[in-house]
Amino acid sequence: MNVTAPELQLFDDLKPELTSFCYRMLGSIDDADDAVQETFIRVWQSWNSFRQESSFKTWVYRIASNICLDKLRQKKRRIRPVDFSGPAESIVEPRETFPDSSWIWPAPDFSNNPEDIFIRKDTLHICFITLLQILPPRQRAVMILKDVFEWPSKQIAETLGMSPAAVNSALQRARDTLTREQLRSDELNRSEEAPDQELLSRYVEAFEQFDINALVALFHEEGRMSMPPFPMWVRGKDDLFKFFTLTRSHCEGSRFVPVTANGGFPALAQYMPSRDEEGLVPWGIHILEVKDNKVFHVQNFINRKLFARFGLPDRLDR
Repeated sequence: MNVTAPELQLFDDLKPELTSFCYRMLGSIDDADDAVQETFIRVWQSWNSFRQESSFKTWVYRIASNICLDKLRQKKRRIRPVDFSGPAESIVEPRETFPDSSWIWPAPDFSNNPEDIFIRKDTLHICFITLLQILPPRQRAVMILKDVFEWPSKQIAETLGMSPAAVNSALQRARDTLTREQLRSDELNRSEEAPDQELLSRYVEAFEQFDINALVALFHEEGRMSMPPFPMWVRGKDDLFKFFTLTRSHCEGSRFVPVTANGGFPALAQYMPSRDEEGLVPWGIHILEVKDNKVFHVQNFINRKLFARFGLPDRLDR
């Protein structure tokens, strides 16, 4: 356990991409951070057993992969509300929630260097993270290391304790599965289109003024809103109008702070008034998807713990 400062730096240099690997595997930034921390502890404890028969990077990823695979054996697949059930048949104020472990959650950006391959936007979008969760865990790891990180099959085999032939077989099965799922589901077949700055500004203005007519007008005819940890989600302009009207007292007075999530996707952090605390308190991270220059899907990830991870303040002045 005689780890020197330069050796610790090796691990620290790997941390952003390792976190992005664990996030893709687990679908939760909290779980990814825990997995990376556990990896560091095991690297520190096992340092004397590292004999450089493989590269340091391969050795660390072997530890992290095993930790992720162990975690996935103990948990059900994470999903989004739109993957769980159909839209709400009657519009009521949502009350039932599922545990945080049920849902896919957004992640902050992992690197400021656009050359870093592990931050490729198309492989960090919520839709792609959702697709990855469909795969068996070992196939998921193979696909991430091969199709995202572009590792050679031999290195993946050393990392996951497989033969190169088994790696290639798992990769083909994973690709076939994702192709089938995309063909079966319109939700998973759509490429996530980000809003332009004008549409984003109009959404912020309408929501902060809580002008329901202006807000609903921004949505596509098939527009929808989901709000994990609530399984309920709303589709269509008429139901969106009813929902915003019903929740007016809860959301009125909110303010947004712009952030980026999941590979540079523009997002909005919502702060809202609190009856028990001064100022405005964290509520949810809004990620807007666009279709035909209209808001197609607002995913409002209601989870106050995300705010600290995104580097956001714990309150705003009114």
